[in-house]
Amino acid sequence: MPGPADLRALPSVDQLLKAHAVQPVLDQHGRAIVTQELRLVLGEIRDAVRAGGALPDTAGIVASLLSRLSYQDRSKLRPLFNLTGTVLHTNLGRALLAEEAIAAAVDAMREAAALEFDLDTGKRGERDSHLREILCELTGAEDATIVNNNAAAVLIALNAIGAGRQAIVSRGELIEIGGAFRMPDIMERAGVGLVEVGTTNRTHARDYIKAITPETALILKVHTSNYRIEGFTAEVAGADLAAIASQAGVVLLNDLGSGTLVDLSRYGLTKEPTVREAVAEGADLVTFSGDKLLGGPQAGFIVGRKDLIAEINRNPMKRALRVDKIRIAAMLATLKLYRDPDRLGARLPTLRLLSRPQADIRAQAERLAPEISALLAPNGYTVETTACSSQIGSGALPVDTIPSAGLRITAPNGTALEALASLFRALPRPILGRLQDGALVLDLRCLTDEAAFMQSLKQGATHAPA
Repeated sequence: MPGPADLRALPSVDQLLKAHAVQPVLDQHGRAIVTQELRLVLGEIRDAVRAGGALPDTAGIVASLLSRLSYQDRSKLRPLFNLTGTVLHTNLGRALLAEEAIAAAVDAMREAAALEFDLDTGKRGERDSHLREILCELTGAEDATIVNNNAAAVLIALNAIGAGRQAIVSRGELIEIGGAFRMPDIMERAGVGLVEVGTTNRTHARDYIKAITPETALILKVHTSNYRIEGFTAEVAGADLAAIASQAGVVLLNDLGSGTLVDLSRYGLTKEPTVREAVAEGADLVTFSGDKLLGGPQAGFIVGRKDLIAEINRNPMKRALRVDKIRIAAMLATLKLYRDPDRLGARLPTLRLLSRPQADIRAQAERLAPEISALLAPNGYTVETTACSSQIGSGALPVDTIPSAGLRITAPNGTALEALASLFRALPRPILGRLQDGALVLDLRCLTDEAAFMQSLKQGATHAPA
């Protein structure tokens, strides 16, 4: 075992800070953090030497220092390969932005912008004005406003229109969204009394009519975008609810949830109600998301009657829920793409990925399988192409799947397979698939950069557990 002389030869922190090899590290990270990490590195070396390890030279110490700093610098919020089969994955950030939206966001970050400044009058302006005109154009609504997500849109709309009064909702539409966030909870926070009508599977027009009282402020219709009730069911159409609300002198708020501005059947997907259709049916207010089927950054929209939008904008919560210049810039660029519907499917990543033909994905899988098999086979893994089913995600069309293709990786035992999945998650650019039926499945629907994917996978393959 090495004696004390070995440890006495270990450079001090001060000596290392003056070493030529450490100067670039100091320039990049700063003296405070480098000093802290050097102390930890030297402590680990002392423990290793006492246990019989060799004393590293200065280059070895610097290498350990750089490794620690690199690991600390590596953000967990970093790019990854979403091969889970869920296109709009809530936990992975939902919609990928179009290049036009990314460029607009970068411009807004880099320079000052007239966010709340009217360039025509030289006076203070409104940040909603940047999106109001195009939202009204695309939806047919009188007016529009924006907040930071759709839950916030529902919250502020309920509070502005119905605080201290009641809202009527079908029992079959009392949804729960991610994180155990339930519609009754939103209504309670908004200060609106919940009046449930109908049953879980069947609600009729007479149920709403019977429930209306002088305390009723609005009827809330909620699109059940994250689940479906099938079988012996009945619900009241938006147009019929609009007539009931109008006759009673109450507001109809139609929460579309995910929300879409185009007919998805044009792209081979199941048709969802569009915002324009909800407005045309007579809804006084319509709420929907910006970062799901719409394909933009996180946002919540409220469109509808001008007087009601004005009331919402006067609500004190509006300031707390507003969005910044970066998201407004990215959203405006995204919405502008909808003015050219013939090229929308190619330019908007969400629609491009959702409508990607299965044959193209299968060809990609067949192209990649042999190379990946050669990397993983030495450690006992088998790689083969497989048909699979993708999901839209984020609560949209929950029972619908899209035919896809991918790679099916199997191992002699489940422990090795779980270890491989864990290794892929720990890569500098993680690879996320799904463990299913004794295999790690990599759905390739969302794989657009094969070269970067193979580079990342090769890093993992060299350490794949046998």
